[in-house]
Amino acid sequence: MSRPVRLGPKSVAALVLVSLVGVIAFGWPLLADSAAGLAHSKDAPWLFAALLPLLVGVVVATISDSGMDAKAVAMLGVLAAVGAALRPLGAGTAGLEPMFFLMVLSGRVLGPGFGFVLGSVTIFASALLTGGVGPWMPFQMLAMGWFTMGAGLLPGWQRLRGVGEVVMLAAYGAVAAFFYGTVMNLQGWTYIGGLSTGVSFVPGDPVHENLVRFLAYCLATSVGWDLGRAVLTVVLTLAVGPTLLKALRRATRRAAFEAPVAFEDVREEPSKS
Repeated sequence: MSRPVRLGPKSVAALVLVSLVGVIAFGWPLLADSAAGLAHSKDAPWLFAALLPLLVGVVVATISDSGMDAKAVAMLGVLAAVGAALRPLGAGTAGLEPMFFLMVLSGRVLGPGFGFVLGSVTIFASALLTGGVGPWMPFQMLAMGWFTMGAGLLPGWQRLRGVGEVVMLAAYGAVAAFFYGTVMNLQGWTYIGGLSTGVSFVPGDPVHENLVRFLAYCLATSVGWDLGRAVLTVVLTLAVGPTLLKALRRATRRAAFEAPVAFEDVREEPSKS
């Protein structure tokens, strides 16, 4: 039975580090005072500069822990290319983004470490493909990395198969689609700080007051968009999930990730005369 790429101690440490950097990057404006200069356009280049070596660190740690080889890296490239090609098909139209279901299924089969890197690299590749490079891109890379990693952390990879697994993945995709939209709202919401509206971010205000405004902002501006993303993810996961899960697992078995390497002595014994 195929299993996700193993998550060892080095991989866990690398993922915790990159996630900690991401949480700080998303949340620091809530703790800053009014004179801090809160535009994420200023910190995005620094975040991107930190994110790239951290992603490389996750890959290296995963290779070290699990023995991933060139075949696994090639699969990463193929799935990232497919995800990048899917993204322009729906992005910008009521939140309909078909790449999300592929990230859910790939993270489930290939594991959280592989999934985090896949999600981040897919966003990076799609941004280059569509010209969507901007201060939001490193935040999207982090959010999509978490989205895909979460699918790899779902329980039951050994025994849960069939309808039950697909329904679980569809439910996760729906919830995680809203999570993705919410964390990306947090990144963009600070841009409107200082505007005189009831949903605006107010630098220096108590965290709980800003969080109430943030909830109102999400309800007012993005629930419909996130709902479209969630519904499409559920529909595609239920419709295509069983077939694609089998294909990904078959590819994983044929790639023989973590297959033990054995060396045999092929020297011939000297003939007895």
